[in-house]
Amino acid sequence: MTGLTLSGRVALVTGASRGIGRGIALALARAGAEIAVNYRREAEAAAAVVAEICAMGRRAKAYHAPVDDFEACSSMVDAVVRDFGGLSILINNAGIASRGRTVAETDPMEMERVVRVHAFGPHYMSKLAIPHLRKNARSDIVMISSVATQTNSANGAPYNMGKAASEALALTIAKEEGANGIRVNIVAPSLTVSDMGERLAKAVAGVDDIHLLDAGFPFGRVPTPDDVASAVLWLVSDANTYASGQKINIDGGSSGSVR
Repeated sequence: MTGLTLSGRVALVTGASRGIGRGIALALARAGAEIAVNYRREAEAAAAVVAEICAMGRRAKAYHAPVDDFEACSSMVDAVVRDFGGLSILINNAGIASRGRTVAETDPMEMERVVRVHAFGPHYMSKLAIPHLRKNARSDIVMISSVATQTNSANGAPYNMGKAASEALALTIAKEEGANGIRVNIVAPSLTVSDMGERLAKAVAGVDDIHLLDAGFPFGRVPTPDDVASAVLWLVSDANTYASGQKINIDGGSSGSVR
């Protein structure tokens, strides 16, 4: 084990303007990586993340691209490689919540929108990044999934389906790209303190304050973005010498019924 260092590496984190993505971007920057901060809507929040990273003495830049738009993703990846001189880490984190309805009540357009973000988005991003990742002796892809793929809770089929697809994608790429030095792994949080976590808590558990659920979680608290980021950092660091095609659940050891 050589330590959690990412010096000299460039990471692209999708959905990095807030929540889990922001936590991951900051953690990777603290370990020495330069960070491409992807965002869909929150330009000011993305700029704030860039400022935090630059204050650490790292390079960072924000890039607008909805991950379910292939042409936008293509332009972004080209820009990141041009701006940073390469790419060696891709974190497929961008996500949206479903509305907490039964299958019978779900609008087909909602299903398509959620699945496109969680399944098509990582496929687009991985396809576009892999040619650049192959150029390094070591590269990494991490899919941010969810314990939803274990619990398959009611009233969340679009989200459950999208996350299951992203995991299938990760395991496929791990087999395809291992010979090219690319490690591909999955990090699957339970409900996490974030903007999307708040929406999921309201949709699934009917609470407006996510911390009202603390007592029902292991260790007496809902996990935070830092809990997720710690696992991601280990997976993409030199400390992970051989793990690929693996999944780490960030659920305190008990997935429970709230995804």
